[in-house]
Amino acid sequence: MTDRARTARPASPPDAPAPRPSGRQASLLVLASASPRRRDLLAQIGIIPDRIEPADVNETPRRGEAPRALALRLAAEKAAAARARQPDAFVLAADTVVALGRRILPKAETETDARACLHALSGRRHRVLGGVCVLAPGGARAMRLVTTIVTFKRLTEAEIAAYIACGEWHGKAGGYAIQGRAAAFVRFLEGSYPNVVGLPLCETLGLLQGLGWQPA
Repeated sequence: MTDRARTARPASPPDAPAPRPSGRQASLLVLASASPRRRDLLAQIGIIPDRIEPADVNETPRRGEAPRALALRLAAEKAAAARARQPDAFVLAADTVVALGRRILPKAETETDARACLHALSGRRHRVLGGVCVLAPGGARAMRLVTTIVTFKRLTEAEIAAYIACGEWHGKAGGYAIQGRAAAFVRFLEGSYPNVVGLPLCETLGLLQGLGWQPA
């Protein structure tokens, strides 16, 4: 070993604290939805929102508005409404639209609505469009539209009447809940199943992580 190699480096002050690895703090997450289905879906992948801030927005389609445009617009409006109350949090909002071509089916509020939706969907292929919007505390925004194709078998009047009687259609886009008894109507499905339930999980997690959200 050479004299140059033996040269000692100056010692650190004896009272200098050892460096600590910097940890990444968890991020506050607000879900802009009162839907228990969306909360349950998030919990399925280990995400529990810190706060629930339902957003009251007008969900009526604009004249000539396409289904995909409606899903994205409503998700963005819900996120913006919640952001006004929670400016320093990550905000997650979503909207689900069921469409036959360019025809947007309503969220069924009455038996008449539900029966009309089921008659329209019977034996036909339709699209379920999920609009997702995430806002970061610094103002960044990320959005995604996810489309799932669903085909119903031809429904009998008895099947429609029985489904109307069970009541699970209430408040559901297109007048049905795929996670319930309407699962028996589905002959074909292509794409994200949780998107039909109410929130596309893979895409939602990707948006959150892409904006820097960290779980607790």
